[in-house]
Amino acid sequence: MKKLKDEKELVKKALEEGMKYGVERGVVEFEATDSQADKILYLYRLLVHDKLMQPIPEEQVSQQTMRHKLAIWASKL
Repeated sequence: MKKLKDEKELVKKALEEGMKYGVERGVVEFEATDSQADKILYLYRLLVHDKLMQPIPEEQVSQQTMRHKLAIWASKL
């Protein structure tokens, strides 16, 4: 997995856009106490469920791979 040039910024953008998407869809309400890891996991699962993102094989799912997939998704917005 090759790291993207602006991966940190893209992950931040993905979290912002993904949180908006989840709230507008009415499936989630994020709290200030939610950790970034929890948000990443939830958004990854939501986007895969809605077929907006290709899933990672279950044995390869980790924080790093989910962050990478979210960054790729955000780069296409």
